[in-house]
Amino acid sequence: MDKARIQSDPRLQTKLGDWVLDNPIIPASGTFGFGLEFKDLYDLNVLGSISIKGTTREARPGNPLPRIADAPSGMLNAVGLENPGVDLVLHSYLPRMKDFFSKKVIANVSGFSIDDYVTCASKIEEADNVAILEINISCPNVHGGGMAFGLDPAMAKKVTREVKAACKKPVYVKLSPNVTSIADIARACEEGGADGLSLVNTFLGMRLDLKTRRPLLANRTGGLSGPGIFPLALRMVYDVYEATDLPIIGMGGIAKAEDVLEMVMAGASAVQIGAQNLVDPYVCPRIIQDLPTVMDAYGISSLQDIIGISHKGKDQV
Repeated sequence: MDKARIQSDPRLQTKLGDWVLDNPIIPASGTFGFGLEFKDLYDLNVLGSISIKGTTREARPGNPLPRIADAPSGMLNAVGLENPGVDLVLHSYLPRMKDFFSKKVIANVSGFSIDDYVTCASKIEEADNVAILEINISCPNVHGGGMAFGLDPAMAKKVTREVKAACKKPVYVKLSPNVTSIADIARACEEGGADGLSLVNTFLGMRLDLKTRRPLLANRTGGLSGPGIFPLALRMVYDVYEATDLPIIGMGGIAKAEDVLEMVMAGASAVQIGAQNLVDPYVCPRIIQDLPTVMDAYGISSLQDIIGISHKGKDQV
């Protein structure tokens, strides 16, 4: 694929609240950095948006090596939220992105306490190229934070409420699949005032080294992503669409245009593509290019016409 800009197709337009996106394709946080490694491969402005690298209050070096392992139909990662910290992201990385990306981005925020989330979110929303705050209460690869807030409905509601009280920009909460009922967590976030939801993050997994008889990852466990989790993620998007009235950004194992259509039919207004960026750096523009043809094959005239269409008795059917 060359660097030529893909022509915008109005049939691909979608909305997250009042924010109109040219198309639903968003590289997922943690797999695209700040776009710096991809900007010379193609015009990033073909994307709907970018969810930037997960950001914490202070800089983090991440977990010790090894922190990546192969898995059937996917990969395990235990990177551990390596990032330069919110101040450097706000004053250096986000301004640099304006040189090659003219659209607004999604700022992914993590923390180890409610105060961390509030401080980081209220700082990063100052950037004029941030449209949405994506509050990550679902990272399985850090200790004492991240996913700990996403496993309990009361804690999820409290984090959401506190961030909403401190911030003016829309707050989307990124949910963990490592729960008994993701619908319960989603409802708690809605009660806390969330403007939308992102789901799902990675599934907690492990690999063993047959020679050493020890876990392959220094962190012992990691987050499983890739095509193998797609049916699981799709089911959770479907369940959350049934449980709440919030817009959903769906993710988990998306690798082709057909996967995007399934996610949208299940209830997602937009999607994030994660692990596949590491396999094929051109996967996002390729999907954007393929979507109109695949839509034609299935008689779909507009993406917005099929959001949640698989749900009998809710909205469209």
